[in-house]
Amino acid sequence: MKKVLLFILLTFILSSVQATDEFVITPATKHHLQMIQEGGYVLFIRHGPTDASRPDHVPIDLNDCNTQRPLTDEGRQLMSGIAEAIKQANFPLGSIHTSPLCRAIETTEILFGSDSYLVERYLMYVAALTSAEKVPIIAKTHELLSGSVPLNENRIMVAHGPNLVEVMDYFPVEGAVVIFRPDAANNRFEYIASIEPDHWAYLLSDVE
Repeated sequence: MKKVLLFILLTFILSSVQATDEFVITPATKHHLQMIQEGGYVLFIRHGPTDASRPDHVPIDLNDCNTQRPLTDEGRQLMSGIAEAIKQANFPLGSIHTSPLCRAIETTEILFGSDSYLVERYLMYVAALTSAEKVPIIAKTHELLSGSVPLNENRIMVAHGPNLVEVMDYFPVEGAVVIFRPDAANNRFEYIASIEPDHWAYLLSDVE
């Protein structure tokens, strides 16, 4: 009987620890929107919704979009709507950095146009890579999240959910905008909030 009670107690303790360790998403508020309108932040955008029935080839050929999981038509429509929301939100844009995968580049072009971004090889998808191959990608992600940003602009990153997992154990939904405050002096960054695709209508309800 004592062994049974001990097992139940240990199970409860372990489940409590796991629950405590789970990442808690902070939905963006209108105050957060006002903050990024002033600039000085990093916005990490996960690419738009994709077709899970067409997975990436291993290895991926960066020069052949047919070897990569593509955006769906619904995903393109969703990101077009988010592009309009970003324009309406009227926050200042700085440098725009995108993963070299086709779904990220297409998302970037839908959101910001076709000649406004830098393709970063070291923002590519990490899920199928070895630990050694991930190292420069994790380093680049950290660099872009933590580097200083002028007050009159926001740095944009368009990349992949697994990449963010590598630096903070958070897997955002497709099309999410994740807000960070960079801290260049201490080479770190602070998670502020997330704007998931269905949250824009609320954030912009008072914006004319």
